[in-house]
Formats: sequence, C-alpha cells, structure tokens
Amino acid sequence: MGEEKDMMETQAYGSWPSPIDAALAAAHDGSPAGVGFVGAEAWWTEPRPAEGGRRALVRRRTDGVEESVLPEPWNVRSRVLEYGGRAWAGADAPGGPLIVFVNFSDQRLYAYEPGTSGAVPRPLTPLSGIGGGLRYVDPCVHLDRGEVWCVLEEFTGQAPTDVRRVAVAVPLDGSAAADRAAVRELSDDRHRFITGPRLSPDGARAAWIAWDHPRMPWDGTELLVADVRADGTFSAPRVFAGGPEESIPQVEWDADGRLMYVSDRSGWWNLYRGDPAPGGEGGVGASLCPREEEFAGPLWQIGSGWFAPLDSGLVAVVHGKGATALGVLDPETGEVVDTAGPWTEWSATIAVNGTRAVGVAASPRSAYEVVELDTSTGHARVIGAAHDDPVDTAYYPEPRIRTFSGPAGHEIHAHVYPPHHPTCAAPDDELPPYVVWVHGGPTGRSPLVLDLEIAYFTSRGIGVAEVNYGGSTGYGRAYRNRLREQWGVVDVDDCAAVALALADEGTADRGRLAIRGGSAGGWTTASSLTTTDVYACGTIIYPVLDLTEWGAGGTHDFESRYLESMIGEFDKVPTRYVERSPAEHADRVTVPFLLLQGLDDVICPPEQAERFVAELEGKGVPYAYIAFEGEGHGFRRADTLIRALESELSLYAQVFRLKLSGGVPTLELAK
Repeated sequence: MGEEKDMMETQAYGSWPSPIDAALAAAHDGSPAGVGFVGAEAWWTEPRPAEGGRRALVRRRTDGVEESVLPEPWNVRSRVLEYGGRAWAGADAPGGPLIVFVNFSDQRLYAYEPGTSGAVPRPLTPLSGIGGGLRYVDPCVHLDRGEVWCVLEEFTGQAPTDVRRVAVAVPLDGSAAADRAAVRELSDDRHRFITGPRLSPDGARAAWIAWDHPRMPWDGTELLVADVRADGTFSAPRVFAGGPEESIPQVEWDADGRLMYVSDRSGWWNLYRGDPAPGGEGGVGASLCPREEEFAGPLWQIGSGWFAPLDSGLVAVVHGKGATALGVLDPETGEVVDTAGPWTEWSATIAVNGTRAVGVAASPRSAYEVVELDTSTGHARVIGAAHDDPVDTAYYPEPRIRTFSGPAGHEIHAHVYPPHHPTCAAPDDELPPYVVWVHGGPTGRSPLVLDLEIAYFTSRGIGVAEVNYGGSTGYGRAYRNRLREQWGVVDVDDCAAVALALADEGTADRGRLAIRGGSAGGWTTASSLTTTDVYACGTIIYPVLDLTEWGAGGTHDFESRYLESMIGEFDKVPTRYVERSPAEHADRVTVPFLLLQGLDDVICPPEQAERFVAELEGKGVPYAYIAFEGEGHGFRRADTLIRALESELSLYAQVFRLKLSGGVPTLELAK
C-alpha cells in the first residue's frame, strides 16, 4: 500500500486532472424508462440531451438490433401532473406493431405503425386552447375494442387548478382527432387524481387507484373496482382497499382474475392479493411476502410499476430497503429469488412477456441500462441502452453506504463518495472539500448508482455526500413520516448532521463544506443557507422559496396542497409558512451561492428565484443567477447541463480556493 501511494502524484484537492468533463456528464444524463413489450419485442424510451432533451422511443428487434423508432422532433413525454408518466403503449396488430404515444409539444395522442411503408404518426385526440389543454398518460391499447384506454387531464380554465381527470377510451380510427366528444369517458371525475384503468382478464372488471386533495399518493389512496358494462362504460366504482392513511401506488390483475396491489398498511409497501368479486374470499387480501422492505415507491409519475404478474403465476418484483433488486416471487410460498448480476438499483418500470421480465437497472459502476431476466432459468442480460464506459473506470467514485446519528439519535441514511483518482493524492495534511447533495421530492431518495455528475467532482478531488434525510422513501412509512409538518427542519438538520459528522471524524474539511440540490433539494439548500452556518457556499437549483405563494396558487395542481402535510394547514399555522420560507429571510444568507432556474418551470416558477436574488442585490453577498430559456423543472438540454455543471464547479473553486486543472469558465459572482 505504501508503495502504491509513493507512485501517486501529490496535488491539492480540487486540482486533480480529470477526463470527465461537463460535456461527457451531460451526454450521459438521464436514463431509459417506460419499458414494455410489443409482441416479442422489448421497447422503451431514452433521453436525448443532444437533441433538445427529447425522449426517443426505442425498440429491440427480435434479431437483436436496437433502433430508434421516431426521429426528431418527436418527443415521447406526457405532462400530466407536470411530472408525466408512462407515455406510450403498443400492440402486436395483424399488420405489425401499432404504437400509441403522447407527443410532448402538443400533448396529443398519436398512433404510429412503423412497419407500414410511408407511415407517419397520426393524431388520435384533439387540441384545446383552454388553460393547459388536453393531456394524456398511462395508455393501454385494446385492439379488440378498437380503443386505447388512458387518463385524460382536461383543463377547464386558465388557473393551474382548473382541471379534471378521468379515465377515457380514445378510438384508434382517429375519429376523435378533431372532436373532444368522441373521446369516451369511462369514469366520472369524483376523484381529483387517478391512474389508468386495468382491465381484468375476462374483461368484466376494471381497477384503478384514486386520491384527493390534500393527500399525496404516498399519504393515502383508494383502490377502486368497477364492473364493465356491455356498452363499455363503467359501473359506479367501489372501494376495494386503501384509505386516508394507506398508500396503494400500483394495482394489476393476475391470470386468475384476482387483484394484486401494493399497500403500506403494515408500515412498508408490501404486495397483496385479493378477490375483487363482491363478498369474495379474503376481504382486502393477504400479504404475499410480508417484509420490512419496500415493494414499491412514491407515485410521482402515473403508470409507474414495481411488479408484474407472470403467466406462470409467479410475480416479477422490484423490492428492497434503501436499494432495490429484481426478484421473482412465488405468491404461494412467499419466497423471492433475486436476479444475479451487478445491478443494485432498479427503476419503477417493469414489463413481462411469457417467461421474460424487462426492467431498467444500474449500479455504482454502471449507469442505467435495459435488462432482461429469463424467469425460467434465472439468466439476466443487458438488451438495451447498454452501459459503455466512456472513460477509464479508475476515475469512477467508490461510494460508501453510511448511517449517521441525527440530533435526536435517529438514523440518517447516506452515500458518501470520497475524492478518488487513479494517479493523484492530496498532501497528508489536507482534508478534502465536500458537497452535500440533497435529493428532490422531498418524498424520494438518492439511488446508489453511477452518476457522472458526481464523478465530475470526485475525480477532481471534491467529495460528495448524498443524504437520504428523514422523509425519504425506501425505509418504510415511519421514516417517510418524519418529515410531516417538519419540512425545512428535519431535512435541514439531517443534512447538517451528516456534513458535521464527516468533518468531526476527519473525512471532510470543516471550512470547505457546501450544499446543493434541485426542486425540494433546492428548498433544503436555500433553507440551510438561511438557517445554519454549516456551509461555505451552496448551489440552489429550481427551488421552492416562498411557501405562502407556492401554497396559494403559485404551483401546479398536483402539489398545490402538498404543504398541508409538509408544513401544516395554512389557516392553522400561517406564521410557520413565513418563518420557514427562505424568501422571507434572504438577508440571512452570508455565503456565496449559485441559483439555477428554468424559465419554463411551472412547478417552481422563476418569479420566486428572481425575487430572492433581488433581495440580495447590493448586500455584499457574492452570488450568480442563471436562467435558462426553454428549460422547465429539471434540465434536459446538453448545453444547459454543461453550463450548469461548469458554473457549479467554478463556484466551489472560488470559495474553496481550488486551482482547477483544465479550462472551466469562471463564474462571475455579483454582490
């Protein structure tokens, strides 16, 4: 070991040369999603940062050839709930594949038959000039009915909350392309939010999930079942399971016509099965594999899936605690056999065909790729978006899974990425700078996967600590509920506790700690800079800054009452909204910061960011505010990603007095 260190070049942290530049990190941003089968072929969507940030539809042909199906500018992405969800579906029609997809720019449903000579996508749904128009998500093609079933989000006015959502049937013949009345409504709009209906194998029943304000889907949902009448309409639905304090994020039918669904009634999202017939045996059903781990996650996107019943009676499941695996569950014994392979994280998308199960997986040494499991043999292989190391893997970070102790002795889960380089080491008397990364949501978590943005920093000698603070998913409902009415407190305290613990144990330089995050992570970053003295600087990305405005119509419908669980009901605790808002305390910021914002963001509008920096203008606090045209909530374009990452590195270089290696533009800081 001593000999190996002698061969290393001694350079200060932050000055290490790295082949991982911002352009490389941007080119590998995002991951495949929305896997499905069309006949025997596996299909999915992929990000294209270099093509304006669109999502392309990709297929793997039966001969193993992988090809993009739709050229630019087609963008397979839904805006329902603003976060979207499953945006395409397919069927093996007599003439070849029939694809139905949502196009981002106009949110119309289109049908496309790629095997037909000269075919182009044809619209199935009309346009609307009212508010956000007509939007669709979670489609399912029913060839025998000549329809595609999905969720329609219909704006009835100009306000973001002037909206209704219903399950609809859209004719595949295009007769509704210019006629809203031809879009047949399957359900009524008694519930504010719904998932797409799932049809039972015999076609007699439909099941879906619904919830209403002020609950979020990880708080409480209801599993609804309705009879399908001869004319294709639904009877009045009945509640099969769920309630105000029970979250059900997914439901499917098994081959025998029984409902399979995930519920957290035990404190963990576990899988259940029950008979939906009135008076059916077992009531709401029995747990198939009771464990203190999660078989699902938060329903941010409609159509997300963590399990899929196989024809054999087995079930492909994504499950785990703090990390996830793909396994095959025997519902009769409760036994789960996990997939062998390097993957340690599986996304919320899964599809099955015969004995095949397809998902999207990654690991600390590989980015997300499309993986197929043969459930009859246990053999798994990569079939799409295969990870290809763009640089020597010696530059990849080597993360450590850590559990820290919080202010009250509670556990805080984190991933610590120390600076790592194959040929450089810092002087023995120098401690590295560290950046605390805060995930969004806040009901979400940071997965333990290869992220070239993290490698961009660690390979230069800057450590990263991802904190899955109280309120994060993956650790049960009790851990998730720690954030109830405590947003801006628990998240801030947990991040600070991890940062200070790293400094106290000699892992990080106490004087060179930073914090960064986007969306809810941007909120935690801004809150940390206004309420603590832990950090020397911060990077705030498309944040929530003003709770009062955000909760009074300043955001979209889906999250418009999220704060009632995260902060409290405004009528009961109005001062709490003021006390915790970074926008109300901008004068407390005393350290440099970078604020990045998309001008098309309707979730965290740019007006809040603009007012925040206006409050600091001329106050002597160094800062930079960069607004990106054409970007919304979550940056997607390569040029945006490059500038954002280089600006962030420049901020740390200036504050931590790092001598960067390589040409990184200097971020101009105003005062």
